[in-house]
Amino acid sequence: MQRASALQLAAYGILGFPLAMAALPIYVHVPHFYSDTLGLSLASVGGLLLAARFLDAVQDPLLGWWSDRRRDRPGGRWVFVLAGAPLLALGMVGLFNPPDWPASKLGLWLIANLIIVYTAYSLVTVSYQAYGAEISDDVSERTRVTAWREGFALLGVFLAAALPEILKKEMGERAGFAQFAWVFVPIVLAATALAWWRSPPAVAKPAPVDPRVFAAMMVPFRNPKFRRLALVFVLNGIAASIPATLVLFFIEDVVKRSDLTAVFLIAYFAAGAAGLPGWVWLARRIGKRRAWLVGMGVSIAAFVWAFQLGAGSTGAYFAICVLSGLGLGADLALPPSILADVIDDDEARGLGRSEGAYFGLWNLATKMNLALAAGLALPLLGGFGYAPRSANGPEALFVLSAVYALLPCALKALAALALWRDK
Repeated sequence: MQRASALQLAAYGILGFPLAMAALPIYVHVPHFYSDTLGLSLASVGGLLLAARFLDAVQDPLLGWWSDRRRDRPGGRWVFVLAGAPLLALGMVGLFNPPDWPASKLGLWLIANLIIVYTAYSLVTVSYQAYGAEISDDVSERTRVTAWREGFALLGVFLAAALPEILKKEMGERAGFAQFAWVFVPIVLAATALAWWRSPPAVAKPAPVDPRVFAAMMVPFRNPKFRRLALVFVLNGIAASIPATLVLFFIEDVVKRSDLTAVFLIAYFAAGAAGLPGWVWLARRIGKRRAWLVGMGVSIAAFVWAFQLGAGSTGAYFAICVLSGLGLGADLALPPSILADVIDDDEARGLGRSEGAYFGLWNLATKMNLALAAGLALPLLGGFGYAPRSANGPEALFVLSAVYALLPCALKALAALALWRDK
């Protein structure tokens, strides 16, 4: 079997750049932007994020089924990618260009644009990731495909971490985020066109045996390996989502170096990108699951110390960002590659292949992880009296540090235990 060239994989992977460029502001900046800058309460923002995710819950599996149905027709899965990219651009512009409305109406604007963004993001990512799983049948090559995609995604995160901070300093917070959204538009459209034009061809796959929508959506749940992997993924995903939701509050009110926010975020994601080749190498030598276990251990060992930080702990927090960022590379490159291997069981049992159904559920799990992190962590902080840019007492800051650092480490340890038991 011929390996895809580096240029082909780069063309496929480049679409990960704008997708990550959109994801970081949605999950990290939106809670801070709408609560701190625009005046919505943390409980309201968290509740709206959770509500939007539940409204979004049913569409990912449906889009996965639809993508599988269209796979062998003209345009294939790329029809969904090409349709979703302009809609994603529109939603991002709306999300970060809110009107000057009172808080009661602003909540409606937020949830309407979140639904647009989530729907568009699903249209693109479900088919895009399913296509990536079809590029090769080789288990090691699959990790190479996901590493290229996630490497470009980390580059998108770099830009999403740095550019809003630069624009905010030059133009103010509202105008800075508005400009960021407009910069996003040509990037996502150009990357989509290049990925569609130059991605490596997919390997021909047997169609799903049962084309009925509900039956097709249930196929992954009948695969015991998927059920066990999904448990690990959910626990690990919530563990990663809680710090992503709270990082700006932690930097601002615990470390008290909001001027270095971009530096901390870039250090974290740069370490993740630098570590990707190492995780690909390690997975080839000891297996993907063992390599992922090592990555989880690295993340826990590095991140647990964040609980002890206080005002001015700049060097220590920078080191934690770098070390936990190295573990991030394993979380990005290995689980989607393991998922593609799990789908092989269906083909071996004569059930055909349903990459769209699997990645539809996978993306649903990702979104629910983030929704639960925002919907639970933000109201919890508000319940203990924490408020952004306020004179928070020791109890509120203690709870912020505990939820930011200790809770994710405990969840990741449970994920590691579940993965170890599934070896």
